[in-house]
Amino acid sequence: MKRNFTISGFILLCLFFANTAFAQNFTVKGKITDATTGEDVVGASVVIKGTTNGTQTDANGAFSLSVSPNATLAVSYLGYITQQVVVTKGAVLTIKLVSSSGALQQVVVIGYGTQRKIDNTGSVSVVKGADIAKQASTNTLSALEGKVAGVEIINNGQPGSSPTINIRGVGSIYGNVQPLFVVDGVWYDDISFLNNADIENISILKDASSTAIYGIRAANGVVLVTTKHGVKGKPTIDYNFYYGWQAVTNQVKMANATEYATAIDELTALNNTPTDYSPPPYPTPSIYGNGTNWYDQILRNAPVSNNQISIRGGTDKYTYDYSAGYLDQNGIVKTNNYQRYTFHATNEYRPVKALKLGFTANLLSSNSKDVNGSIFHQMYAAAPVVPVFYDNGKYGDPADYSVGSGANFNPEATIDFFNQKSKTKRFTGAVYGEYNILKDLKFRASFGGDLSQAEVRNYTPIYFATGGQQSTTTSLDLNHGETRNWIWENTLTYDKTIGKNKITALAGYSSQRNSSAYADAFADSVADAKSGNLHTSFPAGTKVTYTKPTADQILTTEVSQFARINYSYDDRYLLNASIRHDGASEFYPHPYAWLPAVGAGWVVTNEDFMKGQHFFNNLKLRASYGQVGNAVVPINPTVQTVTNDPGQYTAIFGYPTQTTNAGASINTVVPPTITWEKSIGTDFGIEGSILNDKLAFEADYYNRETKNAIFSVPIPGSTGENGPNGGLLANQADIRNRGFEFSVTWKQQVSSSVFYSISPNLGINNNVVLNVISGKNPIYSGGSGIANGALATRTVEGEPIGEFYGYKVVGVFQTANQVLHSPQVGTAQPGDFIYQDTNGDGQITSTDRVNLGNPNAKYGYGINTYLKVKNFDLTLDFQGRADVSVFNANEGYRFGNENITQDFYDNRWHGYGTSNTYPSMKIGSTLNSAPNSFFVESGAYFRMRNAQIGYTIPAEYTRRWGIQSIRLFANAQNAVNIFGYKGFSPEIGGGVLNQGIDSNVYPLYATYNFGVNVTF
Repeated sequence: MKRNFTISGFILLCLFFANTAFAQNFTVKGKITDATTGEDVVGASVVIKGTTNGTQTDANGAFSLSVSPNATLAVSYLGYITQQVVVTKGAVLTIKLVSSSGALQQVVVIGYGTQRKIDNTGSVSVVKGADIAKQASTNTLSALEGKVAGVEIINNGQPGSSPTINIRGVGSIYGNVQPLFVVDGVWYDDISFLNNADIENISILKDASSTAIYGIRAANGVVLVTTKHGVKGKPTIDYNFYYGWQAVTNQVKMANATEYATAIDELTALNNTPTDYSPPPYPTPSIYGNGTNWYDQILRNAPVSNNQISIRGGTDKYTYDYSAGYLDQNGIVKTNNYQRYTFHATNEYRPVKALKLGFTANLLSSNSKDVNGSIFHQMYAAAPVVPVFYDNGKYGDPADYSVGSGANFNPEATIDFFNQKSKTKRFTGAVYGEYNILKDLKFRASFGGDLSQAEVRNYTPIYFATGGQQSTTTSLDLNHGETRNWIWENTLTYDKTIGKNKITALAGYSSQRNSSAYADAFADSVADAKSGNLHTSFPAGTKVTYTKPTADQILTTEVSQFARINYSYDDRYLLNASIRHDGASEFYPHPYAWLPAVGAGWVVTNEDFMKGQHFFNNLKLRASYGQVGNAVVPINPTVQTVTNDPGQYTAIFGYPTQTTNAGASINTVVPPTITWEKSIGTDFGIEGSILNDKLAFEADYYNRETKNAIFSVPIPGSTGENGPNGGLLANQADIRNRGFEFSVTWKQQVSSSVFYSISPNLGINNNVVLNVISGKNPIYSGGSGIANGALATRTVEGEPIGEFYGYKVVGVFQTANQVLHSPQVGTAQPGDFIYQDTNGDGQITSTDRVNLGNPNAKYGYGINTYLKVKNFDLTLDFQGRADVSVFNANEGYRFGNENITQDFYDNRWHGYGTSNTYPSMKIGSTLNSAPNSFFVESGAYFRMRNAQIGYTIPAEYTRRWGIQSIRLFANAQNAVNIFGYKGFSPEIGGGVLNQGIDSNVYPLYATYNFGVNVTF
């Protein structure tokens, strides 16, 4: 009995001590906010001092951590002073992090390092990753729209497509106009491989002194992306999900079948002559009723879903961050689908205190079910009198309805028999090492790359849909492209503070190799191969035609040396100077360039005479000058090539027996040499804050001139010149972008549970071709969608790049007598446009054409707002453009009896006095479809870019479930659009010389989704 008691007592004693030991630890909860604004600090590190145990704050700045009594927490975040807090059992901590002595003390990412904002003398804008992740955009760049002054984003609705980004205007005609993208130190041409949730922050370098350290790739600005990295502490798991749908907005209303039949009867009558008469094709228009609405038939509300999961954490020696994402996006066109898989990984390891080793890696795999490139033109032009299907199940045939060649298609048959799939595989990343040679001297080496492979497979089966849509044989076309780029960089950084003097010096060496190749294979009479590549898709014995265009096989190398010094005296006087020496193989035998830059700043509020004032918390003036280059210009334009065309050139040899041989000819003129385009920029800025840092402001004036821009020198056709650019390319033009940028941010903590912020920004830019050595010889372009073969844009000295150019419409002819007494006698008839006789010579010729509008927006703006009330948060982002024109080529894109819009039907001229602004149904005639002011409309718009409302479940509930936080949200993107343009959307891209021409453009859409953010 006694023994039993002893054992039981021992067990109870063990249980008591065990319970006591466990009772010593407790869970501390808290929230971290900005001490000035009250804004939640997301992703702050909370670590128990002296250990590697820790966590991170969630999307609401909250954290929970198991600690022992009297433990001390070390709380840190980039741009804030680290705080140490002693915990007490039962207390809920509210920790207010203090910005490193104000807004100007915050740390920003710059080229090859970081820098306090106070020390920066250039124009650098920063966007937080949290702001990007809130967007429903499937591409990172789209999420930047309206966020940064002077940065223009032009989107395309095609799933998987990348938008165009212009920083401070367009400065090149034949060269690249996109900025350089640098992700974790590696250079890229685009960042479509990134998942929005993997981004920590983005820095946009806009002025020449900031970008000059990147040399001949930085003429169009630099976008620096820092992805998420591991942090010391216990593993944190985040899961982000949303599901929603995409819906067409501002759908163009087309004429119905009755209206169409009426209008085509009018067109037939207008085309009749005394010797050539055709009866009306639709004698009784009303019998057709409403007919087919082809937009409703082909477009849809398209579902979209996105999943992303990540885990990160680490110890004193090792940190990690891994994530995986899956996007499934259907296009608004039936059958269109895009799927994307992403994987992101970063690791850092410190074997000893002075050495850090690490790597970053990103994987992308995408699959796309494509749509026919002409489908949007077909939906616009298809005749509504044609049914989708007949009662017997066959496709409605336009040939049965006298629609002519211009609308001889059934859009449903087009998408049903279009079988094209695209695949992309891409690996990007880098390995790196950093070694602190001395306390103030650090060496870094990195090697990164971009490896990608893209395949497009188009298969046409044997089918018969309509008289104009059929194929009597199968065919298979395979395109294969690949990229193999690498970059190796070594830098030495010296960072020293001596009294009031702070010096940071950088020296580096970089070498790069970029290669890309493209090949195509085509064969007839091939069975449908569901998968494979160029080597396995074709059955044995198939006659395959392989092409490997020389122009698409590219190999370039670059080598660079660079240096920079940043000097600050007493945080008052700032100096930044850099130099880069670049060599690029594409400019052999003159491959080298020196690109210097300098910047200076004055922190006025740190002067003694400002100590007594209480208006400015921070005030800094800065100025900069720099030279950067654009090496991405036409490759090998100085190499003379021979054109082989056996059908046109024949050589006869031999005597007396002659033989016929395939001939060749030189029919292009090439310049003796081409070099890079050089951009020279100056920038003057002011930035600061007032009212206890609640109101921050920044303003810039910039002047950016592209020197030696490549411009076409016209060569008379009599010389036999037949090159792709219509002349000789040469470095002979200067292009200027000049403007202002303004941004203001107001942040206020109204009470302990209410916080809000408002951040408007405005960019003003004026683009002009300053001068051209060969004089006012224009470059004409913009032929897309122009039925009569004319060109709608002109680039010439003294005017902006790609201005719309054509005839000015001053009215519509009402009577034959009016035509008889006009300069257009013999070419016009009642219902045609009246063109302005600009030069007054009594006739209308090409010399009467004038500038009709500018596709380069003068004003771009954004308004970004945030409101948090207890556990609710609301984000509203607005964005727009003004003083910009677009060319609506859809209306004149006619070759027969295409459909018209409801607007045109209601306002068309159809008899004396019916309209003096809209022409008759002969709008597609050579005369009326010539580029003119009728087709040029305002491209200004105002849009609610993004609206999101969220609710975070109180922590006292989620902690019980072992979850740090759960946030539910609903989101609407592009839901409200205000503009006067008669098309889907005035946000229209295009090449530099074809910007803003709306012809068969995949339009934007609104996205509505619901989602959840969970942190474990």
